[in-house]
Amino acid sequence: MLSFLVRRVSLSLVTLFLLSIMVFLGGQVLPGNVGRAILGPFADQRAVDALNHTLGVDRPLLAQYWGWISSFVQGDMGTSYIFRSPVAPFVIDALGNSMKLAAVAFVLVVPIGILGGVVAALNLNRPLDRIISLGGLSVTVLPEFVTGIILILIFGVWLRWLPISAAWPRDAGFFTQLYYLILPSLPLFLVLFGYIARMARSGMIEALDSDYTRTAVLKGLPWRTVIWRHVLRNALLPTITVIATQTGYLIGGLVVIETLFRYQGIGSLIFTAARGKDFPMLESGILTIGIVYAVATLVADFLYSVLNPRIRLGSDQ
Repeated sequence: MLSFLVRRVSLSLVTLFLLSIMVFLGGQVLPGNVGRAILGPFADQRAVDALNHTLGVDRPLLAQYWGWISSFVQGDMGTSYIFRSPVAPFVIDALGNSMKLAAVAFVLVVPIGILGGVVAALNLNRPLDRIISLGGLSVTVLPEFVTGIILILIFGVWLRWLPISAAWPRDAGFFTQLYYLILPSLPLFLVLFGYIARMARSGMIEALDSDYTRTAVLKGLPWRTVIWRHVLRNALLPTITVIATQTGYLIGGLVVIETLFRYQGIGSLIFTAARGKDFPMLESGILTIGIVYAVATLVADFLYSVLNPRIRLGSDQ
């Protein structure tokens, strides 16, 4: 078990290292000039050059990368070019907001998606199976901005049940914040429902057709006991991995949703940083999302190995 986890952690660290290089180089190819973006189009070129030198963006790329990543590892995300203040508080606040929205969507989509997949598998090739499978697939392929606009029109404009903005009042309590996050979480629910339901359905079909299920039925066990004790535990193993991979999307893939609902999350922060060529903010924000994604994947690997010892034992051989 220890060697299994060590290999997974090592792989995650290598992945994060490669991600940091890609993020840094990606920021360098963004069009525009940092000093010009900060001072404006009418600033004197000498002032622009002086600001670029002060910020260190005229140094060799290797020196810039090493300065950023070495500071990041020590907990220093640098200073924002736009706000002229430390990056860390902005990233932490934005990540916290995104995690709130992701948590609401997660609580909605995981149980309902698993239930939908289980119900579809138990009604294989029947109308209910086709409705869940085709319906989930249909809403999955729709972009978030399309479903978001439709939901705003229905629940925010026509019915007036939910606020169309996720910007809750200052000092709002838990339930008030939850009320403001319901509508932005629905497009995420529609996008992820199809993936989770399809994996749960596939796992259920495979488990229902397995030898241990037939043996349990032949022993005379009640059908409900067979489903709960023998089928679900094995059927939902692949679904755990899918849920973990979608966690990274829930945290970092929210640019469209956060922009549409005027929500100050990390996706919106990264978009603002990219537009303003704020390299410290951009790079730290994306790498933070990578860390969250890596941790979620490690948790999924751990749970997968605990629930299925054959995977763990096979990986240790």
